[in-house]
Amino acid sequence: MTGSSADARSAVRELERLLAPGRVSAVASVLAEYAHDDAEWADYADPVAVVFAESVDDVVAVVRFAGASGLAVVPRGAGTGLSGGANATSGSIVLSLERMTRILEVNRDERYVRAEPGVINDVLREAVAAHGLWYPPDPASYKISTIGGNAATNAGGICCVKYGVTRDYVLGMTVVLADGSVVELGRRTAKGVTGYDLTALMVGSEGTLGLIVELTLKLLPLGGREERAVVGSFGSLAAAGDAVAAISAAGIVPSALELIDRTCIEAVEAWQHLGLPQGADTLLLAKVDDVGARGEELAASVASHMQAAGALGVERAAEPDEVDRLFLARRLAYPSLERLGPVLTEDVCVPRAAVPEMLARIQATAAAHDVVIANIAHAGDGNLHPLIIAPEGDDAAKARANAAFDRIVDDCRALGGTVTGEHGVGLLKLPGARAELGDRVIRMHRAIKDALDPAGILNPGKAFPG
Repeated sequence: MTGSSADARSAVRELERLLAPGRVSAVASVLAEYAHDDAEWADYADPVAVVFAESVDDVVAVVRFAGASGLAVVPRGAGTGLSGGANATSGSIVLSLERMTRILEVNRDERYVRAEPGVINDVLREAVAAHGLWYPPDPASYKISTIGGNAATNAGGICCVKYGVTRDYVLGMTVVLADGSVVELGRRTAKGVTGYDLTALMVGSEGTLGLIVELTLKLLPLGGREERAVVGSFGSLAAAGDAVAAISAAGIVPSALELIDRTCIEAVEAWQHLGLPQGADTLLLAKVDDVGARGEELAASVASHMQAAGALGVERAAEPDEVDRLFLARRLAYPSLERLGPVLTEDVCVPRAAVPEMLARIQATAAAHDVVIANIAHAGDGNLHPLIIAPEGDDAAKARANAAFDRIVDDCRALGGTVTGEHGVGLLKLPGARAELGDRVIRMHRAIKDALDPAGILNPGKAFPG
């Protein structure tokens, strides 16, 4: 298809013929809304159409039409991604899966749930909790992001330091391939090693190898945990980083270990007035969820390590409401910062022992490039989210922000890290991924992509450098 307006109108008419009424839109405002995810700094173009799939048959029809028409398919969940993985490209159909919201089965005995990809993470968690079960992955966007999108990017979350990321909970899935065929991958049993682990391959592939239309997710028992929070306020990022390194070196595995800096603290306080510690440069927020005396012992040990690293104060809580209150600042940090201006979000991950050095390098980068960088971190597993803020309409500041972004990626790799811990490569991380993977591994990626999507119609240009 040449990409002319006549071709686009023809494509829309054919999609409307193939699908039920109300599932295809070419309205300019809808095209603009669905052209990009939350990574607005990444390139995007208006799509030819947006399709709101409500069934596997809808997905199959769109993929087959796209393949026959020379159009690309860009899958999308809730659009909460931060790397441009759901950004539309020229001559593409955005295929929204947000209406596929059925929870198909909750199996209490075998501890799994089957659900469509448009189910919101928090809705799934509440549904399985009613059966005494727990789905641990909890990205910061858990109240608005879909499990299909979580799987496409292998999303992490606050509790992943102890309980793992999305890939650790995906037992199986149903996938629509580039030729429109439908395959079942994985299993529903506790164990299984038949064939290659194609399920794990699909997780984190950002819709470039197939479109996930159903997920089978492993669950844990809901009970058996007693959450305690320990929050330390520090006079510097470096001191908080030292506490992180000490807690890790002591062999303590908290259920959460999060960090927010002064910029985040001030932004949250200005917006929500939570009564956060005044004068603190950094908050380090820990949870332990071991039961009884063991949990109390671990909480005390975490507090001791914070104090030894120079904490200005340490607050502890065991009541659920108090635990939630102490962690609310972390949950609200990103939306609070978005109120200050456009945010360029980093997502680097370094060895835990390198957290203090990486935080110091981020501060040096902010000074060198004259930009504001706020720091949010899953500090317990070394996954740092430096957030670079540029004033609206300031092109010079935006250029400096992009330069700082590249410097942070370089420093991360120099410390033995990876350029994305949980947001995915998308478009923003393609240069860093090229440097990290190297030519031979990139060719391996290309071979897999060519085998599953020879015409290159599924989310082209994302996930790995071509």
